[in-house]
Amino acid sequence: VAGENITAAESRIRDADIAFETAKFVRNQILVQAGTSILAQANTLPQQALALLQ
Repeated sequence: VAGENITAAESRIRDADIAFETAKFVRNQILVQAGTSILAQANTLPQQALALLQ
């Protein structure tokens, strides 16, 4: 019985770690996508200004 309890506890800890790491990964992916979007917008503004001057 004690061995089963230890196994169950370890399983719960590992499951919690996987959920935490998955949440961190998703958060970082969102930040990367947001940063890429901001850079793309920043690159188009000078191009639009140049087009207005031409």
